[in-house]
Amino acid sequence: MRQLTHKLKDGSLDVLEVPEPLLEAGQVLVRNHFSVISGGTEGSTVSTARKSYVGKAKERPQQFKQVVDSLRTKGPVQTYRAVMKKLDAHSPLGYSSAGEVVEVGPGVNEFAPGDLVACAGAGYANHAEFVAVPVNLCVKLPEGARLERAAYNTVGAIAMQGVRQAELNLGESCVVIGLGLIGQLACLLLRASGVRVIGVDIDEGVLGIAREHCVEAAFLASDPLLADAVNEATDGIGADAVVIAAASKSEGPVNLAGSLIRKRGKVVILGRVPTDYDFECYYKKELDLRMSCSYGPGRYDPDYEEGGCDYPASYVRWTEKRNMVAFQELLHSSKVDLDYLTTHTFDLDEAPRAYDLILKDDEPHLGIVIRYDTGTPLERERVVVRTEPVEGKIGVAFIGAGSYAMGSLLPNVKGDDVALRTVMTAHGTSSRSVADRYGFESCTSEPDDIWKSESVNTVFVTTRHDTHARYVLEALRSGKNVFVEKPLTLTAEELEEVSGLYRELAARGEAPALMVGFNRRFSPLTAALKERFREGPMAMVYRVNAGAMDKDHWMQMPDVGGGRIIGEACHFIDYLTFLNGSLPVEVSASVMEEPDHLEDTVNMSLRFANGSIGVVSYLANGSSALPKEYVEVHRGGQSGVLSDYKELQLFSRGKPRRERLVSQNKGQPEMMKAFLDSLREGGAAPIPFDEIHAVMLATFRAVESFRARRTIRVTD
Repeated sequence: MRQLTHKLKDGSLDVLEVPEPLLEAGQVLVRNHFSVISGGTEGSTVSTARKSYVGKAKERPQQFKQVVDSLRTKGPVQTYRAVMKKLDAHSPLGYSSAGEVVEVGPGVNEFAPGDLVACAGAGYANHAEFVAVPVNLCVKLPEGARLERAAYNTVGAIAMQGVRQAELNLGESCVVIGLGLIGQLACLLLRASGVRVIGVDIDEGVLGIAREHCVEAAFLASDPLLADAVNEATDGIGADAVVIAAASKSEGPVNLAGSLIRKRGKVVILGRVPTDYDFECYYKKELDLRMSCSYGPGRYDPDYEEGGCDYPASYVRWTEKRNMVAFQELLHSSKVDLDYLTTHTFDLDEAPRAYDLILKDDEPHLGIVIRYDTGTPLERERVVVRTEPVEGKIGVAFIGAGSYAMGSLLPNVKGDDVALRTVMTAHGTSSRSVADRYGFESCTSEPDDIWKSESVNTVFVTTRHDTHARYVLEALRSGKNVFVEKPLTLTAEELEEVSGLYRELAARGEAPALMVGFNRRFSPLTAALKERFREGPMAMVYRVNAGAMDKDHWMQMPDVGGGRIIGEACHFIDYLTFLNGSLPVEVSASVMEEPDHLEDTVNMSLRFANGSIGVVSYLANGSSALPKEYVEVHRGGQSGVLSDYKELQLFSRGKPRRERLVSQNKGQPEMMKAFLDSLREGGAAPIPFDEIHAVMLATFRAVESFRARRTIRVTD
C-alpha cells in the first residue's frame, strides 16, 4: 500500500510503498477513502522537523534533555544510534479519516467487512490507503454517509470536547478565539446547540468566512473596542464562556479571554497557548480556567484506546468515542454543515504539496482533504526494498524492530555470511524504515512470508512480550533458528509448551537453535568477574535501581508485558545463575506494598543447586541519580563489585584490582557474535536450554512467592 510519511531529520515528505498494517486483536482494517490534514498539529510537526538540530532542541526541550541523560548513562555510540533511529525513520502523519472496513481482528463484534466508518488516533488513522484502528477509535456510520465529511471525525471530536467543557446552556453566549479549522468547528457545534457565538481572530479573511457560516458576529483581536463590542452583543453581561482555539506562544489569548468574559464564567483552553494569565482579572472575576483534553475521556488511556475497555455511560457520559458518534450524527442529519471548510482536496500522490501550502501560508486554507484511489484490490505482499539478491549462509528475518532492536541488536548482526532478508513490524512505516536503514531485502506485514521462506533460516523476535511464545513456537515448527528477547514466554504454561516442543525436536535431532537475549552474561566485565570466581558456592547481590515506570506502560499490563519482574527481572536471575554455575532451586520473594499495586519494588532471595545464594533487589522507588545496576560477589575471602557495567573492582589481599571501560557495555555485541558464531559452526546455542528454562521458571515462581508470601521450590 502507499502511505504519506515524513522524516524528523529534515522534514522531507514522501508517499512510500509500505506493508499493510498488522491487524491485531480488537482492531479493524479500514480502506481509507478520505483523510483530513490538521494544519495546526501536522504543520507544526513538519515545520519543527525542517529546522536545524539547534532549532529542534529548542522546540522539544524534553527530548533534548533525554538525549543529554542518555549520553551520560549510555555513552555516545548508543545515544547516536537511538537519535538517528528517530531522525531517519519514516514517520506517519495524520489522525482523522473515513473509509470502509475490509477485515476485522479477533474479538471484534461491532464491525463487519463492508461497514462505513470514521477513524481517529495518531499512529492509527494515518494518511495511508489502509489503516488498522482499535474499536474505541472507530465509529460506524449510517448508510449513505458522505465519507468526505466523515473524515473530519477527529478534529470534530476535539472541538466537541472543548464545547462540552464550556458547559453552556440554551441562549447563553460564547466567544471563540482563533477561527482556524478547530475554531470554526467549535463555532458550528455551539451554534447547533443554541448558543450565541462570537468569533475573534487576527485574520480578517477567516473572520469573513466565519460571519457567513458559523458566528453571529466576528471581530479582530486587535480591535481596541473589542470588549465593548462583546459586551454590547451579550446585552451588557459579557460572554458566559470563552473557548480558546488559537495556537500562540503569547499569553495574549488567555488575558484577552479574561477581558471578554463575565464574572464566574468559564475559559476553556482548546488550543496550545500559555496559561500565565493576569491574576487580578481572573481573581476578581472568579473565573474558571479549564483544559480540554483532545477528543475526550479515554484519551491517553491505553486500556480504553488499545484494550477496548469502555467507560460506563452512567459514570462517563461522553467518552472520546461517544463524542465522535455525536459529531457524526450531527453531520449526517445536516444539523452541522461543514462543506465550506474544505478549501483544498489532494490525491494521495500530491499530498506533500498540501504541507508546502500550509507552511508557506501564501494561500487561504482551512480544511485540507486527501482523497484515495479505492479501485484496486487489497493484496498483502512483501514490499521489495532491495532488488539485488544477497548471498548468505545465515538468512535473517526480524519480527519487531523497536528502539532496543535498532540500537543494540541490528548493528551487531554482522558478517559476510549474514543476509538480512525481511523485517515485519506492526506498522508499515516502521517496517520500511528498518528495511531502508539496515539494508533488508524486503518488509512485510504477513508472518507467512517469514515462516514459508526458504531463504530465511534465522528469526529474531523483538516484539511485545505477549507475542514471544507464539512466534517462538512458529519458528521452531518451521525449522528456523530463533533469537527471542527476554522473556522467553509470558506465563509458566507457555513456557512448558515451548519446552515440550523444543525437547521433542531435540530428541529427534531436529531442534533449531533457541536463544534468549540474556546479554549481561556476555559483558566483558562479566567475563573478568567469572574468571576470578569461577563456579562454586558463592554469595551474590544484584541491586537494580530500575526507576519508576508509569502504570499505563504496556510492560505493566499483565496480559501484554507481564509486569516488570517477568518482563525484566529475569535478566538478573539469569545473571546470578550464570555466575555461580548452577540452576536455581528455591526462591523467596517479597514485594513492597504501594497504592498502584504495580509489584515492581521486589526483593528476591534465591538458593542454587551448588549451595550458592543470591539476592536480586529490583527497585522502582530509587533516585535517578544513582547508577542503575550494581553487583557484589563474595567467595573464599574474595569479593567483586561490578558497577553499571562500566567498572569492576576485585578485592583480595593487597591492593584491589580495577577495570574500567570507556563506556557502558552490557554485552550485546558479544552476545550477538556468540549466537551467530554458533550458527556458523552448527553447534549449540550459547545459553543451554536447561538454563533458559530454569531461569524463566524461577522468575514465575518469584512472582508466585511474593503473592503467596512463602518460599517456593523452583521445580516440584
